[in-house]
Amino acid sequence: MNFELTKEQEMIQKMVRDFAQSVIKPRAIEIDTNAAFPTDIFEQIGELGLMGIPFPEKFGGSDGDTISYAIAVEEIGKACGSTGLSYAANVSLGASPIFYFGTDAQKETYLKPLAEGKALGAFGLTEPNAGSDAGGTKTTAVLDNDDYIINGEKCFITNASFAETIIVTAVTGKNEQGKNIISAIIVPADSKGLAITSNYDKMGVRGSDTAEIVLNNVRVPKENLLGDPQKGFKQFLHTLDGGRISIASLGVGIAQASLDKALIYAKERSQFGKPISSFQAIQFKLADMAMEIELARNMVYKAAWLKDNDKPFSKEAAYAKLFATETAFRAANEAIQIHGGYGYMREYEVERYLRDAKLLEIGEGTSEVQRLVIARQLGCK
Repeated sequence: MNFELTKEQEMIQKMVRDFAQSVIKPRAIEIDTNAAFPTDIFEQIGELGLMGIPFPEKFGGSDGDTISYAIAVEEIGKACGSTGLSYAANVSLGASPIFYFGTDAQKETYLKPLAEGKALGAFGLTEPNAGSDAGGTKTTAVLDNDDYIINGEKCFITNASFAETIIVTAVTGKNEQGKNIISAIIVPADSKGLAITSNYDKMGVRGSDTAEIVLNNVRVPKENLLGDPQKGFKQFLHTLDGGRISIASLGVGIAQASLDKALIYAKERSQFGKPISSFQAIQFKLADMAMEIELARNMVYKAAWLKDNDKPFSKEAAYAKLFATETAFRAANEAIQIHGGYGYMREYEVERYLRDAKLLEIGEGTSEVQRLVIARQLGCK
């Protein structure tokens, strides 16, 4: 086993880290406080070629691998959880389904601008009554001659207010057993009858756009159907598997930021005449944080490696997502504890890490859903 990064992966890590620390991190408090989506930062991320890391050059990508992409998510997330989440959602949910299941024409039209960083994408899956139960989708798409007419409502959709392309899941019919057939359809954000509002006042990741989508007789060409109409449910499960690797990476980034802050503070803060880093109680906290972060990062890299090598990775992606996101929450919580009263103050940032980390235990499949996925992969029925 070789645990070393390749030269290309090391170069990407350095490039993203330098950018994130110099450009994104100084803006993180402002982004959170104002709940403002940093459009200018995303333009720079696009110019650096980071939006297209895991996609082929012919479709505007960088021909990179999933490990490189995971590294980028971690470094951006370490600087700002909001920016990291929107970046991960654009690549894993907005662009990846088109790469996985789209026709060459769809890739040329819709994937290329996303991979080149010239546009943002979103993935409309969650509904008011269909969260963990994605099969409970109520949105419908009815074929009318050469168009689909879509009606329904989506909620908690990342990047939707700033997206040019939204992939929407909808019921397109019934199968032989009488169950709903759920398909994915590419919907341009400027389509007539599509209304997007972003009125959520969130606890964390406040600078990442989260929107509600209402589709009222939205008409799109039937050529916008993504992949096999009979396999839409399986397709978005595959999309979520890949997305879980990126959310796990984001968890590692937030956890690492928490440890970095806590370690610096523990060395600087004195009590009883010596740095608190000399007290065993603090040392044990820091040691546990460091150990869990290392384990989480290795889980992410393994899941990414399996995906890159076309091996089954659903179970490992769930392992990584579950452990890394819960590690992020624990690490942020311990960082606050180590900071004491100062940790409760916004200027020290660790309280933001806790607020940002909490979303990761909910989005892209809750921690409970990850445990169900793992149990089923073990053969439990």
